[in-house]
Amino acid sequence: MFRRLFVIAVMASALAGCGREEAPLPPITPPLDVAAPPPDASVTASGLASKVLEPGDSNVRPTAASTVRVNYTGWTTAGEMFDSSIPRGEPVEFQVGGVIPGWTVGLQLMVVGEKRRFWIPADLAYRDSPANPNLPAGLLVFDIELLDVLELH
Repeated sequence: MFRRLFVIAVMASALAGCGREEAPLPPITPPLDVAAPPPDASVTASGLASKVLEPGDSNVRPTAASTVRVNYTGWTTAGEMFDSSIPRGEPVEFQVGGVIPGWTVGLQLMVVGEKRRFWIPADLAYRDSPANPNLPAGLLVFDIELLDVLELH
């Protein structure tokens, strides 16, 4: 199960046990529709809602076995930003099948160059009561930009 968790920056430093406090990330203004998906959002059978913010310029889609590079920002439905690669200036790379189920499903809907907003229900994220108190609970909202598919399987 641990493999299925997307380790956010806050959790990564806590797990590392390095004792070093990281500077808080500068907030990014939350989207106006952070509380719930708008009526024009697409919804999968699993309940993952999404909306294309910027179309991609390719037809390359990752699979669950692919390794991707993305930029992202995550908010709670209260508009609190809890993680982002943007202020750090470093996109993240990971295997699509190694993150929370909402990301695994969502990334496979995207093409390279696309930016999409996802409303990820609790059962596809960290649940309503995460085992780790550093993880946000409930419905989460992510803006994800798929920069590249590094390994396509």
